[in-house]
This record gives sequence, structure tokens and C-alpha cells, in this order.
Amino acid sequence: MNTPASKTAVDRHYDLIIIGTGSGNSIPGPEFEDQSIAIIEEASFGGTCLNVGCIPTKMYVHAADVALQTAESGRLGLDAEVNSVDWPGMVSRVFENRVDPIATAGEEYRRGPQTPNIDVYDQHAVFVGERTLRTGQGVHQRTISGDQVVVAAGSRPVIPEAIAASGVPYHTNEDIMRLPQLPKSLVIIGGGYIAMEFAHVFDALGTDVTIIARSTLLRNLDEDLHDRFNALAAERFDVRFGRTTMAADQTEEGITLRLDDGSTATGEVLLVAAGRIPNGDLLDLPSGGIETIGAGRLKVDQYGRSTSAPGVWALGDVSSPYMLKHVANAEMRAVRHNLLNPEKLQKMPHDHVPAAVFTHPQIATVGMTESQARKHGHNVTVKVQDYGDVAFGWAMEDTTGICKLIADQDTGKLLGAHYMGPQASTLIQQMITVLAFDLDVRQFAAKQYWIHPALPEVTENALLGLKFK
Repeated sequence: MNTPASKTAVDRHYDLIIIGTGSGNSIPGPEFEDQSIAIIEEASFGGTCLNVGCIPTKMYVHAADVALQTAESGRLGLDAEVNSVDWPGMVSRVFENRVDPIATAGEEYRRGPQTPNIDVYDQHAVFVGERTLRTGQGVHQRTISGDQVVVAAGSRPVIPEAIAASGVPYHTNEDIMRLPQLPKSLVIIGGGYIAMEFAHVFDALGTDVTIIARSTLLRNLDEDLHDRFNALAAERFDVRFGRTTMAADQTEEGITLRLDDGSTATGEVLLVAAGRIPNGDLLDLPSGGIETIGAGRLKVDQYGRSTSAPGVWALGDVSSPYMLKHVANAEMRAVRHNLLNPEKLQKMPHDHVPAAVFTHPQIATVGMTESQARKHGHNVTVKVQDYGDVAFGWAMEDTTGICKLIADQDTGKLLGAHYMGPQASTLIQQMITVLAFDLDVRQFAAKQYWIHPALPEVTENALLGLKFK
């Protein structure tokens, strides 16, 4: 039975409690200066994105992009090579010079005189009653309650049982970027976006990469991108498609995985990138009367409210169907609005969610795949445009990049956009705008200038290649 907050002995009651300092830390602004607020963070301020996710990984990805472009520059008539990689210098540049100071400054700001209405708690938090949590400050345990509680506790890597039970040392995104030295070889378990980004980084910097994928790589991509990417990846990495890790051993050569077909894979270092799980299962949600979907994902309504616990809200990986930082930020803005305007609630912004994979080739998508569009009964028109067919594609000597657009022949509405190639995450932004503002693509190409010979001409040509009634 849940214990109401009013019947639980508490050390301090707040107007608002926020669990997690990723996107949740952006909620308290000037509008909340008259409210007492508790922020709970047991790790580094800034959450996954700042400390172990989006931001540091892209700093490594950029270095990898430059290294790979250098290695492949012969096709442009250049004789260039990367003579050495200063991995410790990269680690220092990314973390000591950039990420760590930001995380430290964020915590100091919340603890300092600039936000006197906010208290920081740095022990792990669990619910012990309705909107009541047991946490702590330093060595002192505290029980606190709130009129409103926002759960923004994020997610963590999934560790397959075969690896967890083996006792072998392994890494995840949370520590792989802080290795003391660049490994000679790396085995990656997983075929999703995290696996593909790190495969690109380490391969481009000189590490031999083996990938163990239960099915295919980036399996949810549109078919045309999926097939091309998997073919390219198989040329670049040692990819074991359709394989499951059964056991692991530590050997003189490193970590050896035994796979379900009897084969093995060995690497100096093992990276587990087999997906992520919401952190709700670590918070004793049942004691707070909070319903979940599965073990750890909070069940919320269209406004971000818990479906079972009044006054409890959630955002980001711990509750969202989209584990993406830009989605968590957008959900944060909706929850912040809803906390301040309970009479005029905003829905969680889940329309036309885009995503990008910063691997090589870079990938960006928004909207439906072709098979999804057909399954939903649309009268589909499709155009696949090669980067190599536009002038800037010639300049890059690109032979693999594509833009695929999917539209409805009857209405002229864009249904999906999918890019694979240089600057994909930038090029797609125009198509995100088309979807967000419900524009008619039958006129979109002709009614604006496209700078010649810039790379967005690949989008222009794809739009002009769509066939309408």
C-alpha cells in the first residue's frame, strides 16, 4: 500500500522536485523563482547527452570523419595520410577541456547563490510514498516530498546476460571514450546507432573493429538505406550478421566471445552497445503509486503526467517512446509549460520526430519509410536521388550517398525523407520543416532558390523527381 506524503515523516517539503539533471535541469528558470525546488542528481550534472552521449561522441566523430576523409583523399588527387593518433590528447580535449568543466559549472550554479530557491541532493533517490522520496546530501540521508515531482532520470545501457554472467571486463558508451589508450582491436555487441557511431570512430582512428549483430545493422531504416548501409559496413568492418553471444572469456589476446554458431570473435577491448533501458526500475516507482510500461518506463498521458500518480510528471528516456536528446528537450518545454499553466496544457511534441546517426555514411531520417507509407494506404510516389548526380556530389566524388523522398501522389504531402551521405543531418532540416508546416511538395522545389552548386541540390532534384497526378 502506498503511504501518502502527509503521513510520511519528511525533512523538507518542496513545491517541485526534479529527478535528473539532463533535460530536467532546464525546467527551473525565472518563472520558478518563487517556488522551492529540489534537484536530485547522483551522477554528473548534464545527464547522458553532455557527459557520455551526444556531445562527446560527436567530438570524436568529427575527428574520425577528418581521419577517414584524409585516408580516402586519393580520389581527389591528394596524397595524404594520418601518421598518428593522439588518443590521450583527444580524451583531454573532449573531457578535461570541454565536457567536465561544463558539468562542474552546472552543478556549482545550482548549488550557488544564483538559484537560492533550489536545493541539490546527490544521493540515489527512491520513492517511499506519494510524491515522497528518500535521497540525501553528502553522507546525510534525507526524505523529501513535493507538490509536483518531475521524473527525468534517463536510461542506461542494456548488458546481455551472457556478458554480465561471464565476469569479463567490458565497456559501454559511459566509459569507452575515456580509455587510456586507443585499442588495437575492438569487438562491439550491437547493431544500433550507438554501435555504428563507435564502430566508425574506432575504425577511422586505426582500430580493427568486429561487430556482433543479432540481425542486421540499423534494421529500422528505410529499405533502400538499410541495404546500402549494411553492404558498405560489411566492406569496412568484420560484421557477424545474425549472431548471438553465448559466452565470453578473458584471454591473452583480450576478450573472446563465443557465438551461437560455434564461431568466436576476439578483441583487445569489448564494447557493449545492445540498447538502452529506462531507469524507472531503479526508483521503486510502485511505492509512489506510479504505473510503468514494462520494468522501468513511466506510463504517462499525452501531457506528460503519470497515468496513476497525481502531481507526478515524466520526460526524456525514462518515459518517452523516443530516446533522443532533442525529444527530451522538447518534452521538457511541454512539461515546464504544463507546470506553469495547468489550465492550458500542451501535448508532448511527438509529431514528425527526426533522428540522425553520426556514423559513416551519415544517416538522417524523418517520417515514414516507404513500406510504412504503403502499409498505411497512401498512394505513394518515391524518388531516390544520388548525391553523385549533382555538382557538389561530383566535387566530393561521392558514389554512395542518396536522398530518398516519399510523398502522397494525391495530396502532394511529404510522408518521409531519408538521407545517407555527407551532411545528412543538416540536409534533412528542410524536409523536417516541410512536415512540421504541412507544406505541399509539388510547389516547394520551384517556389524557392536553391544555391548552385551547393549540396542541397540533391534535395531539389529529389523533389522534382517525384511524380504526381
